[in-house]
Amino acid sequence: MSVQPPSHLSDLPIYKQAMQIFMLSRNISTYLSHDLSHLYEDGTEDANIYFSGDLVQHSESLAPEIINAELEHCHHKRYRHIASVNRLTNRLYRNCSRLESCNSNGKDYLPILKREIRKFRKLQTTWMLTL
Repeated sequence: MSVQPPSHLSDLPIYKQAMQIFMLSRNISTYLSHDLSHLYEDGTEDANIYFSGDLVQHSESLAPEIINAELEHCHHKRYRHIASVNRLTNRLYRNCSRLESCNSNGKDYLPILKREIRKFRKLQTTWMLTL
């Protein structure tokens, strides 16, 4: 992530949790990609490999959206960023659920990520009330 947040924003619990989710999803995706990158005998690839990439993309977008919501002065635009964080969180959780049925040893780590996402959702509700 190349976005460097202001120092007071990097101390927010929701921002720290978003960074934790990003690091965890990146590691899980790397682990999953080794198992899912092979081709089947008919030449097709495992469709679950795309969900592992989506994990990284969505988790990478969480922290910048939090920063944008914190720094936005117009409340309409702020709510747009909040809605984006909510959508990203839902997609992350849904992709974790989809990957739990894949044929990989890495799926054992997905409940850990889901637990971190649930913690993030709790932080998200209190964070939204403070904005």
